[in-house]
Amino acid sequence: MMCSLSFWLPLLLIYWVNEFPVTAPHPAYAIPPLAPWIPVKPDSPPSPTPAPTPAPAGRPKRVRCLSLLFPTCYNQWYSCPQDCSKNCFMDCVSCKPICRCNLPGALCQDPRFVGGDGITFYFHGRKDQNFCLVSDNNLHINGHFIGKRNPKLTRDYTWVRSIGILFDDHKLLVGAKKTSKWNENEEHLFISFDNTPLRSVEGKNWNIYRNSSLLITRTAPANGVAIEVENSFRITATVVPIGAEESRVHGYNITDDDCFAHLELGFKFFNLSDEVDGVLGQTYRRNYVSKIKISAIMPVMGDIPKYYSSAIFGTDCIVSRFGRRIPVTDFGEGM
Repeated sequence: MMCSLSFWLPLLLIYWVNEFPVTAPHPAYAIPPLAPWIPVKPDSPPSPTPAPTPAPAGRPKRVRCLSLLFPTCYNQWYSCPQDCSKNCFMDCVSCKPICRCNLPGALCQDPRFVGGDGITFYFHGRKDQNFCLVSDNNLHINGHFIGKRNPKLTRDYTWVRSIGILFDDHKLLVGAKKTSKWNENEEHLFISFDNTPLRSVEGKNWNIYRNSSLLITRTAPANGVAIEVENSFRITATVVPIGAEESRVHGYNITDDDCFAHLELGFKFFNLSDEVDGVLGQTYRRNYVSKIKISAIMPVMGDIPKYYSSAIFGTDCIVSRFGRRIPVTDFGEGM
């Protein structure tokens, strides 16, 4: 006597799942992908996205895996590691929180870079000056360095306060405002697109900003954004201060008049040429061979004068590859 279809169907499904399991793709170990590009009509405002809940003051940020492809890790909360307590993401494959500052393309701390070749190095530059980070025929990125003089050293303590990005015929400035007392719930981030501050365009509480190929999305209620230009680059930027404990451990001697708010950055590039140059950019060339002494306690990239730019949007550094030279103009260095 034939059994009904309702009897056999569940058994067939079980057999199919066991014989043909779904293999989860390995995520790229880079900046987590943004939301897909969605065309938006010019007269139609973008739909708001819910902002993540900020971690309580003084406590590490908590992250979780939201991919159903990893059931044993799905929706499990983890705290960021101590050395990146506010700037990590969840890797669903290993089911561990990962420091963004340890990934290729990272620029964090004093400035500590992780090159496209995966090698970690430091580039100290000089305080109150601009240096070419990436220069290609259609993309140029400068970093404005701030710092403090340490009489015991021959160099400055330095951090990157802002970056000036030139792409196509556009100028994008992303920076940290100078502040004395740090409040993580207060906005210390400044963004200007083609010389127009973003806040005056979208209002105080914007979550998504779109213009042509540019997409800017908040990654936190304040002080964190992801910036993407289609087929060119994706950058995450987070404003962080120098805390009292960090200052004590490293001897920065940070006082109450300036907490030296600066950027922690993650870069991912999609269309660089083999002529790309700059402190970070050169490490993405296929034929690049690092000259950094890897065995050193602090591997440092030298040749500071080669990367010097006269302004945040200047393209006059020796290694410049930018095709359309834009007149040098100072923007945002007093933030």
